[in-house]
Amino acid sequence: MECLSAEERFRNIDYNIEFIKERINEAAVKSSRKFEDISFMAVTKTVEPIFINRALERGITLIGENKVQELLSKKPYLKLDGCEAHLIGHLQTNKVKQIVGEVSMIESVDSLKIAMEISKRSAAKGITTECLIEVNIGGEESKTGIPADMLDELLYQIIELPAVKVKGLMTIPPICDSEAELMKYFSKMHEIFIDIKSKKLDNTDISILSMGMSGDYEQAILCGSNLVRIGSSVFGPRLY
Repeated sequence: MECLSAEERFRNIDYNIEFIKERINEAAVKSSRKFEDISFMAVTKTVEPIFINRALERGITLIGENKVQELLSKKPYLKLDGCEAHLIGHLQTNKVKQIVGEVSMIESVDSLKIAMEISKRSAAKGITTECLIEVNIGGEESKTGIPADMLDELLYQIIELPAVKVKGLMTIPPICDSEAELMKYFSKMHEIFIDIKSKKLDNTDISILSMGMSGDYEQAILCGSNLVRIGSSVFGPRLY
């Protein structure tokens, strides 16, 4: 892989952000919405703080990290004034204590066990933690997330917890052979989102549908997503 200088990476990040904003705007207009209706998250997995800060300087107001330890190690070096940070990766119960209070939202709640631990740790800190329920829309055994047919049961259990507030849903669709197949999953997810939102359940504010990543965010927006999680298309290929 070609090794770029910091200045070259800065220029690429600047260009990428503007290019993605244009595409988000086009997709938003096609779905009868405005650019402002879509939250543009920059996913910072494996990205060094110097490059994350460049994105923040260029107007990014939402970042997402996959791992608790990676977020905590970077956070002291990030210029996060006016920016939210979300945890978007799978969360283990033993990591909850470390992350509660460190992020604005946990997007990957997929079990009552993890929700109960978030509630317990949040209550101990005197805060309420906002979260999304992760739905395994393709029913894939290799992926985390609650199966779609078990979502209602989990949701009704979580809303009884005192220090957690469900704000919506998150998903990662299966790898698809065609755009039509992909959009079928996105559309199904949007239907589920609208159904849950219409119930107006206590202790919820169902307003966020987080779906769409670097390779499919435009299709996700066309199908109703209002939060897209974009990493490599902002920062370039991940360096492991």
